[in-house]
Amino acid sequence: MRPSVLITRATFPDVVERLRAHADVTVNPDDALLSRAELIERLRGKVGMVAHGSDRVDAELLDACPQLRFVCSVGVGYNHIDVAACTARGVLATNTPGVLTETTADLGFALLMATARRVTESERFVRRGEWTKTGIHDQFAGAEVHGATLGILGMGAIGRAVARRGARGFDMPVIYHNRSRLDAALEAESGARYVGKDELLAQADHLVLVLPYAASSHHAIGAAELARMKPTATLVNIARGGIVDDAALADALRAGTIAAAGLDVFEGEPRVTPALLDLPNVVLTAHIGSASIRTRRAMGTLAVDNLIAALGRGTTPGRPPTPINPEVLAASANAPTSQGTAS
Repeated sequence: MRPSVLITRATFPDVVERLRAHADVTVNPDDALLSRAELIERLRGKVGMVAHGSDRVDAELLDACPQLRFVCSVGVGYNHIDVAACTARGVLATNTPGVLTETTADLGFALLMATARRVTESERFVRRGEWTKTGIHDQFAGAEVHGATLGILGMGAIGRAVARRGARGFDMPVIYHNRSRLDAALEAESGARYVGKDELLAQADHLVLVLPYAASSHHAIGAAELARMKPTATLVNIARGGIVDDAALADALRAGTIAAAGLDVFEGEPRVTPALLDLPNVVLTAHIGSASIRTRRAMGTLAVDNLIAALGRGTTPGRPPTPINPEVLAASANAPTSQGTAS
């Protein structure tokens, strides 16, 4: 029998067909999010899944779907996957790093510029028909980008790509903080200087968050951190919801603790903290950091490549390109044959 797998959200038809050559594929027919009960029900009897950030994979789901052996997520972050629970049950988890670095960095810089220069605030003003005078010297006057100090919290691949854009394209002094300091070569390549977190907060004119979500980074930016920033500073979050205390951020924006914010991710998304929606000095986008056709296709392709290899098929059978918990790789690669699900 052919293995049976689930793709939890619609993707490019040709990507699905690549997987169909190796497995019986069920695709969630549209982009409506599956409820918890629907996800578990559709996973019953499935050996693998192509998952997304809205699909919480934890011990409860794994125990309810004991045939599930492979969880191949579309995206870099994997805080929606309980990796320890997967590893304990011999379930392989994979993600899609690398292919979305530059696209996400582009969006980060777009948010930085839109936030600093009050682009969406000005656009709404025009659309409402309120632009009736010209020559007002301070109308929608924002912050400088060129030559301003760029701060980055989280200096992985995406953080370094944002740093390069600032240092090379806008002559920005770049400072960063990370759990561990980069080696000298990477610092030179990024044009960035390491500082402590308090110094980062105090000196940055524009602070971009690119750190992974974990329990230790929950509300890494809250009321206390916002109070250390310049009142003229902007904050951009392209990392994960929960890294910023969104309610505290709304308070800070309303009070003028910082000047403005640009957010692509939110706590509890797609729900957005209501107080943020009413503020003029915040730019909001719908988690579109990787949203270019080329990049989204590459992400889907890599997720499918991981699943095909995990099923023991394709050009690298048994060797998925980007495992999260490689310690279970050998066992999970052999699971379909041992269960009689692969032909």
